[in-house]
Amino acid sequence: MSEAAVKTKANVPMAGDPAPWFYQRTSANPRFAFSSSAGRYIALCFCGSTDEPQSRVAINAALTRPDLFDDNLASFFTISNDPGDESAGRLANRTPGFRVFWDFDLTIAKLYGAVPTDADPVSGALSVSRFWLVLDPTLRVIAKIPFQADRSDLTRFFALMESLPAPERFAGVELQAPILYLPNVFEPELCRHLVTLYETHGGEESGFMREVDGRTLGISDPSHKRRKDHSITDTNLIAALQARVHRRIVPEIAKVHHFNVTRMERYIVACYDAEDGGHFAAHRDNTTSGTAHRRFAVSINLNADFEGGEVSFPEYGPRSFKPPPGGAVVFSCSLLHKASRVTEGRRFAFLPFLYDDAAAKLRESNAARVGEAGSNYRAG
Repeated sequence: MSEAAVKTKANVPMAGDPAPWFYQRTSANPRFAFSSSAGRYIALCFCGSTDEPQSRVAINAALTRPDLFDDNLASFFTISNDPGDESAGRLANRTPGFRVFWDFDLTIAKLYGAVPTDADPVSGALSVSRFWLVLDPTLRVIAKIPFQADRSDLTRFFALMESLPAPERFAGVELQAPILYLPNVFEPELCRHLVTLYETHGGEESGFMREVDGRTLGISDPSHKRRKDHSITDTNLIAALQARVHRRIVPEIAKVHHFNVTRMERYIVACYDAEDGGHFAAHRDNTTSGTAHRRFAVSINLNADFEGGEVSFPEYGPRSFKPPPGGAVVFSCSLLHKASRVTEGRRFAFLPFLYDDAAAKLRESNAARVGEAGSNYRAG
């Protein structure tokens, strides 16, 4: 095989492989993060264009199965490479369960081997490999089922989907999310002091970070996140908080993950209030240039008199965690996680990020891309 052929050969994911992550446009989101869909089975249909009869039959068959594709057991995504599917209205989102990626630039098709890596989206007719791809809740490939002329692929695809166990049992056993659960990180007196600090000064609505045109910008969307934060400025208090994290969390991270934490980011008292519908939908903490340096997230509860507000990790099942006051959940920033809606009372928490000197250099190199004007962060 020539060097040119190697360069254009597509890397087709096989059973057991992690499915490549990507961002692509849907009708509801100009930059849908595919990684956020984890936590249920995912069916991808690489149909090319529904102007092709076999693709049209495949999509119509999927639409008849809302019992399978309900966003709880599974979600269905079709990948269209034909602008005519959108302009002529041949495909559309149908929630729950059914969504369309408008992959006219072939981003997804190239990643998954549906077209060669050197395919040109503006050259005219495309040679598209059409197939179904079924992923488990951690976005690893279960099976690839190519389209067949006799449409036997439909039978195989639906038989597979119908045979799948509940998402939390996809591995044959219920999995434990790879997290640290640590009681007694903060003393009761410190927890009460931090809550009093918030109640005295109040908090400001906080958003979340999103990559927009190559820049990391703060975004506000109450349907995705609702929380108010108070920023801690007292240097003595910050030092006391650092000391407890250094003594009680850093050694556990070193033991379990063989990672040496040397840096800490963000000193806030966060409040999820039932009156506001406080929550944070499923997300990852390191998916933008401005947050790529973050290695571990820490969630330390400061009170117990609330309902809801539990932290969970959808890739590993529905189990949720509510540490006692002073207790921490510590986890990789790469894990998909969410804070459920607080239904009664207020949840107060201390929520820093941890990283090391190498990540600090990455943070400095990306600083110019944070916000409209850039950050002045220096690794020091």
